[in-house]
Amino acid sequence: MEIYHERQRLMLCAVHSLNNLFQDRNAYSKEDLDAISYQLSPDAFVNPHKNMLGLGNYDVNVMMVALQQKNYEVVWFDKRLSLETLKLQHIFGFVVNKPSNVNIIGVEVPVKRPHWFAVRKINESYYNLDSKLSSPECVGNEEKLLTFLTELLSLPAVQLLVIVEKSVAENNLWKKQ
Repeated sequence: MEIYHERQRLMLCAVHSLNNLFQDRNAYSKEDLDAISYQLSPDAFVNPHKNMLGLGNYDVNVMMVALQQKNYEVVWFDKRLSLETLKLQHIFGFVVNKPSNVNIIGVEVPVKRPHWFAVRKINESYYNLDSKLSSPECVGNEEKLLTFLTELLSLPAVQLLVIVEKSVAENNLWKKQ
């Protein structure tokens, strides 16, 4: 199976992470996430769920609704817990939110912006599907995935969202008791 991988453009990492997660270029568009952001705050003069210039930069609320539309749930992973508590066989994938450097016309400025990217098992390996990468990066087996996620979670302000089917979330099948 060929791995689908969208590359970063504008501030549309949320769109790219969802399309990469679902391995489908048509899973979501900028227009889809804009519509969700307006649905979440229909009367807001400045929409708090996206960039005010309309360039993207969607927040976690938009991600959650987008995933719910496809019968998936977002479970925030408490980084104080061990990743060993995850039942990987019941997890569809992961979405990571990691602060990212901002470049303006090729010059890095001392500001960080949240960046979304997906991690998912495809065939028999896990892949980092970050849209800022030139191609998907093979993480490897379950043990290597846990090492990769542990390293990410050791960084400041990184958040891990566990993506599971709705029934898995309802029955807490994504974690060991």
